[in-house]
Amino acid sequence: MKITYQDKKKNLIEVIPETLDDLWHLSHIIEKGDHVSSKTTRRIQDTSGDRIRNDSGVKKTFNLQVEIENISFHIFTGKLRLTGYITKGPEDLIPLGSSHTIEVKLNTQLKIEKLQWTGWMLKRLNKSIESSKKLSAIIISIEDDVADIGVMRQFGIEYYGPIIGNISGKRIVDKNRTKNIQNFYQNIVKAIIKFNNINTVIIIGPGFVKNSFYSYLDDNYPEIAKKSILENTGTGGRAGIQEILKKGTLEKINSENMVAIETKKVNEILKEIAISSSKVVYGKKDVKTAIISGAVKNLLVLDNIVRNENLEELMDLVENMGGEVTVISSQHESGKQLESLGSIAAKLRF
Repeated sequence: MKITYQDKKKNLIEVIPETLDDLWHLSHIIEKGDHVSSKTTRRIQDTSGDRIRNDSGVKKTFNLQVEIENISFHIFTGKLRLTGYITKGPEDLIPLGSSHTIEVKLNTQLKIEKLQWTGWMLKRLNKSIESSKKLSAIIISIEDDVADIGVMRQFGIEYYGPIIGNISGKRIVDKNRTKNIQNFYQNIVKAIIKFNNINTVIIIGPGFVKNSFYSYLDDNYPEIAKKSILENTGTGGRAGIQEILKKGTLEKINSENMVAIETKKVNEILKEIAISSSKVVYGKKDVKTAIISGAVKNLLVLDNIVRNENLEELMDLVENMGGEVTVISSQHESGKQLESLGSIAAKLRF
């Protein structure tokens, strides 16, 4: 994410999103009532009176400003859609006040004007800028002739696959078995090299197939092998990827990896709850009481409720008292576990 312009008097910031993570951050920064401007496309119909009945109009691209009513980020398609009412635009082409949806594009300038940029929003914006400079990790989970891929995003794990090898068992005589294994491995490599800025490849699985795949990389793609590590798991597939997250492997590799850190923090809360510890509280009522009393050491808040429940004052209060606040993504498993606790939890000093 880049900030290309800022006017503090107008509460206006212009940004250019560069990654899917940037779109995810923007989906939590942009709120209902904000005025957002961007280059967008809209179908324009002929209003001259000579319009043909089945004429669907012509698509035209221009800059529009929309007062936002609804924000939606689709994790599987990576699309951020901002729906609202047009407040500025070419009035000869479109009526002001009509509904429009801006689909935010990567590498396209976006102007965001708010009544007020709160401290939390500015922190999140700056955090996304800093995080975009860091490289990502990719997890290859292999079991027998099936491989699943998990790409580490700030909003969670983005899954790809499965990649199927169609490899016969060792006891079955198949003259093409070796060739099929090679093709299977090659297909995995093709999936890896599609991603840019990957500096760590974690190859996991319950058996020896992961070791065989690593040997293939070492022989044929040494540049990938150099940034690869092997990890044993009890199972393959997506369950194996979740197992690696819980083990803290990624945190050891990159201490600033968002999902790994968030997973560890939620697991610490769950462990305290499991032993009925008095050093943890969860649920809005009990957490709020603990914050006001100055007892909160670490506060975990699900991203979905920061904007909707107006918790920013309490978050600021925790930080002002020397506590730490972590906003947990709702898009990965640990976020869902926090949601089951009321979407907010805290470790206490006393």
